[in-house]
Amino acid sequence: MPSTKPLLLTNPTLASNIDIDHVTHFLLELDALKRINRRSYVTHTTRKENSAEHSWHLAMACWSIAEQFELDVNHEKLLKMALVHDLGEIDAGDTFLFANSRSEAHIEERAGIARLQAERGNGIMDLNEIWEEQETGSSKETQLLRVVDRLLPFLLNLNTNGETWIDANVTCSQVTTALAFIKDSFPPIHDWLSKNIDYATQQGWLIDA
Repeated sequence: MPSTKPLLLTNPTLASNIDIDHVTHFLLELDALKRINRRSYVTHTTRKENSAEHSWHLAMACWSIAEQFELDVNHEKLLKMALVHDLGEIDAGDTFLFANSRSEAHIEERAGIARLQAERGNGIMDLNEIWEEQETGSSKETQLLRVVDRLLPFLLNLNTNGETWIDANVTCSQVTTALAFIKDSFPPIHDWLSKNIDYATQQGWLIDA
């Protein structure tokens, strides 16, 4: 006969003091990230991805690349940072990489993270700390996260005939500048990006300027 003992509840006293209504309240607060649309199109569709989808893709991509290249990173830290990376957008919305307001986006996002940290039912006590690390830190995990966060929208553009780039009149030099830091952080990925920037420009997806 299978055991009926609640295996996951190692502290029944603590569990009895937790209000599940509060727990589910916070889960719905997190669900709001699905409502934040980004500029990149989902491949083989006519719709744009949302920030929750991007966060999942970012976490999986970081995990896979870390394993593939046998990188000396803390996987738990890396995946947590990927998952919280865009949470501030619930309040701030998504800011396009090439928007003039890009440099100010972190202000509203930081306020959004502070709000989520204080929400009832939040069991992630270091939410602020993890978000700040991915936003301002210099750890190996943060560096990888930033590389992959730039790689993924580029990849989607490359496989949707540059639709987002064309919509926004993005130039070759804008993309080259935005990805330049990857040359030091992850040379093999930067080499691939550079080759495909040239290809996208030849296709007319990026303005040759």
